[in-house]
Amino acid sequence: MAAVAGISLKVRQLSTSAARPVSKLVKPPIQVYGLEGRYATALYSAATKQKKLDQVEKELSRVSTLLKDPKLSSVVMNPHTKSAVKQKAVNDALAKEKMSPITVNLMNLLAENGRLRYTPDIVSAFGKIMSAYRGEVLCTVTTAQPLDDTSLTELKSVLSGFLAKGEVLKLETKTDPSILGGMIVNIGEKYVDMSTKSKIQKLTKIMRETV
Repeated sequence: MAAVAGISLKVRQLSTSAARPVSKLVKPPIQVYGLEGRYATALYSAATKQKKLDQVEKELSRVSTLLKDPKLSSVVMNPHTKSAVKQKAVNDALAKEKMSPITVNLMNLLAENGRLRYTPDIVSAFGKIMSAYRGEVLCTVTTAQPLDDTSLTELKSVLSGFLAKGEVLKLETKTDPSILGGMIVNIGEKYVDMSTKSKIQKLTKIMRETV
């Protein structure tokens, strides 16, 4: 966690001249691994201490949108562009948006370290931490055809029965015609394949074994 604490200090103090002792890191509700996890954890800690979690989350969403702009992206995502040029481009874009010092400092830090390309992953990691902070349990349901309103309501009711007290269902639905029918459910760390394709594959395997 020492590396995360160091990043956290820089996120909060990058633009300040006075160095202060590293304060205790605020642990996130879940641990996210990798480089993006370290930055997201540091950001969560800094935003928590300044009571700006929701604001930073909204700002990161905006940052993601800004970085998709071809003009800005061609500068900040180009490995041959100098860090100073990238930093100026990012600062100019964020200044127009009037973002908080926490978000600005994070982006400056990424520009300085040549890691702006990791921004989407960091935003995603921070989103996972915030979902856990709100008690949300992500559930992805894949069906061959879109579910109608009645089926969707019934599905939500069934899935909510698996949640612990205080948890909130965050349902995402996807369609994939290749599964033929039925559904595939991912909820938390659980995975259930009830697709027609899976059933056909199992039946085929059994039939082959009996020949």
